[in-house]
Amino acid sequence: MGGSVRDVKSKAELDEAVSGGSPVVLHFWASWCEASKHMDQLVSHLATDFPHTHFLRVEAEEQPEISETYSVSAVPFFVFFKDGKTIDTLEGADPSSLANKVSKVAGSINPGSAASPASLGMAAGSAVLETVKELAQENGSSKDKSKVQQGLSSHLKKRLQELVDSHPVLLFMKGSPEEPKCGFSSKVVDILKEENVKFGSFDILSDPEVREGLKKFSNWPTFPQLYCKGELLGGCDIAIAMHESGELKGVFKDHGIDTIDKADITDSGNAKGGISKSTDLSTTLTSRLESLVNSGSVMLFMKGTPDAPKCGFSRKVVDILRQENVPFESFDILTDEEVRQGLKVYSNWSSYPQLYIKGELIGGSDIVLEMQKSGELQKTLQEKGILPKETIEDRLKKLIASSPVMLFMKGTPDAPRCGFSSKVVNALREEGVVDFGHFDILSDDEVRQGIKVFSNWPTFPQLYYKSELIGGCDIILELRNNGELKSTLSE
Repeated sequence: MGGSVRDVKSKAELDEAVSGGSPVVLHFWASWCEASKHMDQLVSHLATDFPHTHFLRVEAEEQPEISETYSVSAVPFFVFFKDGKTIDTLEGADPSSLANKVSKVAGSINPGSAASPASLGMAAGSAVLETVKELAQENGSSKDKSKVQQGLSSHLKKRLQELVDSHPVLLFMKGSPEEPKCGFSSKVVDILKEENVKFGSFDILSDPEVREGLKKFSNWPTFPQLYCKGELLGGCDIAIAMHESGELKGVFKDHGIDTIDKADITDSGNAKGGISKSTDLSTTLTSRLESLVNSGSVMLFMKGTPDAPKCGFSRKVVDILRQENVPFESFDILTDEEVRQGLKVYSNWSSYPQLYIKGELIGGSDIVLEMQKSGELQKTLQEKGILPKETIEDRLKKLIASSPVMLFMKGTPDAPRCGFSSKVVNALREEGVVDFGHFDILSDDEVRQGIKVFSNWPTFPQLYYKSELIGGCDIILELRNNGELKSTLSE
């Protein structure tokens, strides 16, 4: 590293550095986290430009006592000290905010220079300014980029289309085929290898712009995403179903996808969620690990216990499982070094916690959190029989209640797929009702058919207000023409 950044090995060492009174910047990071690595580059530059400030680094999962002290549950995470006291914190990969906060705690090199991103060239040197710009662009970490965009820019659309068309078979995944970073990505990789097809891949963890943009581009909210000749086939569940039914082989054959000899394929593991066969483990240890992994329908390997987690990442997964009302078993990897090291090889996953469902690796805290937010975790637990399956009536009630004004239509407000849907969207917008939810019934046949029965209304679109059906196109247009639509939707 270009600057003076010191790794902290104990809480006592940290306390000693902080007690000296000099400005201290503490970076909590993890070796598996790409955002941490990017931010580490910036920390190195800042350490060079602010030589009178101590820059310290902590491997968050390896130093649970320190992480626990500062309530670290995600990386990268920064704590700023001055005069022996904690004065500020920063969570996430936000280069501009980091450089700004460092400038404030350390003081500008030139007196009177502003501690703001716009003037970092003066406050911290050109190297820092350039790094801030580059990392902000790479990580999409500016506040403007963190906001959900209403649409995709023409530049991003073009880039995504070029990526989709770059290989006859392309997999957008977490990690790489050699090192998948989630069990679902690993499964699809294994399926493609079993199908003996050549495929390209893109690590969506390496580019947040692609990761978020592709969700809109494909109208598919989760990853992995598998494409064939530019057409989306689906995610993990669909790929598995198509593979098992033989349909996937037929699709590849129909599109003239080249196959390769099995002898040329490098085996990255079996089809169990990233669990790789390894000759590095003894038969006895492998057998023990298999037994532990399968000792509960939902099994969490963590630091500490559910009632006393010893790292923020473990606590986060415990909290998520409890929020989802999931019964689970756990194993404290801090109590058994053989299991702690062996499971990394067995699962091909280098960090903790590790969550397994029915013997299959799901991933760590970041994967579990993302799955919970997208609803994928609950869906997986239901499909595996851990939680009771949601009925179509329950699902429809949730969808209808998801927004005060909810429109079930064909297509989307920006791209209606029928004239009636388009008329209702225009009527709402003309009346100033722009903040409304919508659901494309063409994307889900279960919802499309189910809501006809649920509402006793056979056609689309259907407009709801506070979970009550208002009606279809004719009724909405009549309400608008009578001047009653806006008042009806604001009672």
